Amino acid sequence: MGIYEELEWRGLIKDVSDPTLKEKLNAGGMTFYIGTDPTGDSLHIGHFSSFLISKRLKDAGHHPILLVGGGTGLIGDPKPDSERPMITKEEVDHNFECLKRQAISLFGFEVVNNYDWLKDINFIDFLRDYGKYFNVNYMLNKDIIKRRLDAGITYTEFSYMIMQAMDFWYLNKQKNVTLQVAGQDQWGNITAGIELIRKKEGKEAYGFTMPLLTKSDGSKFGKTNGKAIWLDIHKTSAYEMYQFFINSEDDKVIDYLKFLTFLSKEEIEALAEKNRIQPHLREAHKALAKEVITFIHGESAYNQAVKISEALFSGSIQTLTAEEIAMGMNDLPSIEGHECHLVEALIETKLASSKREAREFIKNGAVLVNGNRITTEDAVINKEMAIEQKYVVIRRGKKNYALIRF
Repeated sequence: MGIYEELEWRGLIKDVSDPTLKEKLNAGGMTFYIGTDPTGDSLHIGHFSSFLISKRLKDAGHHPILLVGGGTGLIGDPKPDSERPMITKEEVDHNFECLKRQAISLFGFEVVNNYDWLKDINFIDFLRDYGKYFNVNYMLNKDIIKRRLDAGITYTEFSYMIMQAMDFWYLNKQKNVTLQVAGQDQWGNITAGIELIRKKEGKEAYGFTMPLLTKSDGSKFGKTNGKAIWLDIHKTSAYEMYQFFINSEDDKVIDYLKFLTFLSKEEIEALAEKNRIQPHLREAHKALAKEVITFIHGESAYNQAVKISEALFSGSIQTLTAEEIAMGMNDLPSIEGHECHLVEALIETKLASSKREAREFIKNGAVLVNGNRITTEDAVINKEMAIEQKYVVIRRGKKNYALIRF
């Protein structure tokens, strides 16, 4: 199948500006861009979903350009429910450099910064050369604007659509960009750019959007316990990413495989069948975790994530290094290390509510220290027994862990 049909099968096409785009995409040779504003110093898994579509198009013979909005990032794309807080020029510059390094490392794309062409436009030129092409009624009809009218929207945010349209026009003029790709929430901005190019240059340009990746309840994909899943391994470890994917919803995991991996139609359909017949094996979830983590961080990081996960599941803590314990147990209840009896440690870490209960757990063989079962009530916890003299891991039962940090 052609690239257009593949994108359709994967569920990656939502809105299309022109029916002739199907033929153009299948033919190859288009220069296109996809953009993001540098609101953070790392891409997250939601960006990954969007940027992978650019790699698919690149592999099909198109030329991608990634725009990181150092200019538009100073303004802020309107949010559906409230005004986006502004960030400083220094933060935007720092974030731009971080995202540029990530994008080049992961995808090898050409990266441009719209601050380079927006910074020298004065207000009069903005109104005369660009503002005159935008009818206010046209702008008010855009979905994101309509959703904000009751609550109120500032002129700054209202102008964002024009700025993004200017990006499309500039890249069309300077780099022969004829296609913009984005998430479905950017449809109004894309069509504004298409119209600006048509009015100023008399040329045809195109755009399509992809559905936003969501959970079953419609909430944003890519967060766990309120935290984003970042592509920077120092912000989200490979182990944390592995746990995120392994615990994906059963009824959404096949969609995630289509969006986030390069597995073939046949491979994904085989995994869908396994997921239907033997969901407890989580074969689809494991494949998802392996494909994404290996692409982003490499095979060794993926293998380390699996090792940590298996060690925590089996209780084989002694097989882990201190670094691996820190990765796998970052969010566990923890206390500062000091020499004490195991009974006291169980109470301090809240693995037991009283000395009597702690002794009962120990007596029944329910307590493991660094993977070793302890059955003597007078056992002592100290730095000498800590793994690499840094961590003591206490486990009570099958799933209750706590960490003592020396």
